[in-house]
Amino acid sequence: MKTTEKFVIGIDYGTDSCRAIIVNADTGVEVATAVSYYRRWAEGKYCNPVMNQYRQHPQDYIDSLLHVVKTALSKCSEAVAEGIRAIGIDTTGSTPCLVNRKGIPLALMPEHSENPNAMFILWKDHTAINEANDINKLAHSWNVDYTAYSGGIYSSEWFWAKALHVLRRDDSIRKDAYSIIEHCDWMPALLTGNMKPESVKRSRCAAGHKCLWNEQWGGYPSQEFLSNLDPLFDGFGNHLNNETYTNDVNAGTITREWTTKLGLPLNTIISVGIIDAHSGAIGAEIKAGSMVKIIGTSTCDIVVSSKSAMKDKFISGISGQVDGSVIPDMIGIEAGQSAFGDVYAWFRDILSWTLIEFIDNKTLNESIIDKIIPFLSEKAQSIATDETSLVSIDWLNGRRSPFADQTLKGVISGLTLGTTPPSIFKSLVEATAFGSKAILEHLQKEGVKISEVIAVGGISKKSPYVMQTLSDIMGVPIKVAAVDQAGALGAAMCAATAAGLFPSITETQIKLGKGVMQIYYPIKINKNIYANLYTRYIKLGSFK
Repeated sequence: MKTTEKFVIGIDYGTDSCRAIIVNADTGVEVATAVSYYRRWAEGKYCNPVMNQYRQHPQDYIDSLLHVVKTALSKCSEAVAEGIRAIGIDTTGSTPCLVNRKGIPLALMPEHSENPNAMFILWKDHTAINEANDINKLAHSWNVDYTAYSGGIYSSEWFWAKALHVLRRDDSIRKDAYSIIEHCDWMPALLTGNMKPESVKRSRCAAGHKCLWNEQWGGYPSQEFLSNLDPLFDGFGNHLNNETYTNDVNAGTITREWTTKLGLPLNTIISVGIIDAHSGAIGAEIKAGSMVKIIGTSTCDIVVSSKSAMKDKFISGISGQVDGSVIPDMIGIEAGQSAFGDVYAWFRDILSWTLIEFIDNKTLNESIIDKIIPFLSEKAQSIATDETSLVSIDWLNGRRSPFADQTLKGVISGLTLGTTPPSIFKSLVEATAFGSKAILEHLQKEGVKISEVIAVGGISKKSPYVMQTLSDIMGVPIKVAAVDQAGALGAAMCAATAAGLFPSITETQIKLGKGVMQIYYPIKINKNIYANLYTRYIKLGSFK
């Protein structure tokens, strides 16, 4: 008997892995999950950390998609597979790739299969600093300032800068490079068969926050602007569809080829793609006045505001303010830190380097290394906080907000011969919290109303020490969302809405949301001491 229950799949492409959840759209229950780690990425292929080069092969994305969907379905009854109505997909961003006339990523062509410049350029790749500078210089002198809704500064982490960098660097791919696509746009295009660059249903959140798209100037930057930036961009502006779509829109139905590969119904709907941080904010039940902090290797801070509250306000130094980028019919605001958990991982790797080099026992190494951060956290929280403590700067991967500058470097100040690893770790945790406070203060100074902070991501659930420090330093209560996979759940919510199972994203959040599992409150004595240390952080970083 055919099932009457309805299910949706949410797929979350993160930095290291792809995750899928299957959600019962009638009850909100997550019936199955699966995860797949990118094989080539795990092997360290195509990346050069010294150059800040981070590339991912599109075949990793395809392989992971097949694995997570089929694995998740294998844990369910046949009735669940028959009841799948829609798939929603979120990805990291900006993670663009050059494609040919058919919309195929160049790395999927045999002649470019091992060329990093033909692959998706991961969000944290900072090889395009010079190109970002060129974009800013031209935009600020052009008759239209295309950076106006992107905080006034275009980042090397974003779409146009990255594409221009590889075009300038590698003439071997220029003959085949026809257009550019974000990862979050390519996945729905692949599953629906709508690959032609000019007709792809492109995501409002990626286009508005990362690609200088805005209705005010008719879409993407003009071809005249792009060609003035560099003749290598001749024609590229005409190879994009100037219409963009919010995440509650149906991007099309799955192709017969992909239904066969994945074991899904022929009429399965694919929703328009979305950036992972925006999807995570939806999964965490963001609403007007909320700041959702997606805390992982980096952070993204997402806020939504009504159009009436924003009026004609331009917020400087952020990663964009875009109509409909998170919740349709609201203004989505994005900021964040280029490194958060990556700061802790860096220090762990510094401490473990000798162990790895001298002990030829991989199992022992991994067992010990996995315990380093929890052990440091335990020791660090027993160290008294005072105004003579070390003060560090969290810009080990540059600064994203406020005022993006990827040339900046990290700092640890106040070291002595008596300094211990736990005290350094404590200072690094405080530095990431100081960076979060700087963003909150900047948004409030710009007139953005924030009444609550909601945290999601692995760190929010795994590290009480980090979360308490974050609350103490930011000076506000921090709610930890109960959802385990906020990005995947947000993508599932988008899928359910695009399939017409609910009338709006907001209504879907109410039906499928998981609520709050814990709240951290500032400890008064720590809050006062940290206020003085924060002043030292500001002076050390010379914030303007």
